[in-house]
Amino acid sequence: MDLKLKDKVVFISGSTAGIGYATAERFLTEGATVVINGRNQDRVDDAVNSLKSKIESANVSGIAADFSKSDEIDALLEQLPEVDILINNTGIFEPMPFEDISDADWLRFFEVNVMSGIRLSRHYFPKMLAKNWGRVIFISSESAVFIPEEMIHYGMTKTAQLAVSRGLAELTKGTNVTVNSILPGPTKSKGISQFIEDLSKSENKSIDEVEKDFFKEQRPTSLISRFAEVEEVANTIVYYSSPLASATNGASIRVEGGLIKSIL
Repeated sequence: MDLKLKDKVVFISGSTAGIGYATAERFLTEGATVVINGRNQDRVDDAVNSLKSKIESANVSGIAADFSKSDEIDALLEQLPEVDILINNTGIFEPMPFEDISDADWLRFFEVNVMSGIRLSRHYFPKMLAKNWGRVIFISSESAVFIPEEMIHYGMTKTAQLAVSRGLAELTKGTNVTVNSILPGPTKSKGISQFIEDLSKSENKSIDEVEKDFFKEQRPTSLISRFAEVEEVANTIVYYSSPLASATNGASIRVEGGLIKSIL
């Protein structure tokens, strides 16, 4: 299927690994021009070189910026004044008992997970409206619906993303700009893979056993009963960024393996 993304300019925040990196790779296979991002220039350069080695014709570059620092975001926007597609993917998570989450932690999570997308959208969204085409995608989480008791501050930020996304979509009436959210479930990103491996060693279990136990005890409502691959999430992100998904707007699109027990 041709997703009609050739030469579209895409920016993906937090994309040197995991879902962001897989999304960049998928966009590049469709002929898009992709700008990736990470906090560290060396990691950005490594990811760019890796993508170029995988895809011979890849038109990919990278900009380092820490989304907890507004001056670095301003510098990024100066380097990349306009895009066709914005993927708000950067985010942090950290399990922590509620009583131990300080004011600083609450603000840090909101700053990175929510304000990153707000700042980027505030810059790019009006330009999309002006040219009457664009895509804004917020990478939220099933944790926006099922707030995890072990990291309530993270869940709060994922829910906030849905509110911002839907609100922006209301401003697109009568245009060819769409704003949507993607809600991945447990996904085998780099961090999760390391977590599973560490647990496997500490509990003297196979990786398959650890994964089965996780879904039995922590995510029993999952219908696929496994971690999604980053490529599965990336495929969904790229499709809803394409002209083929022009009638989907203001939606929260689930890629969580049926974990959320709801028909809506």
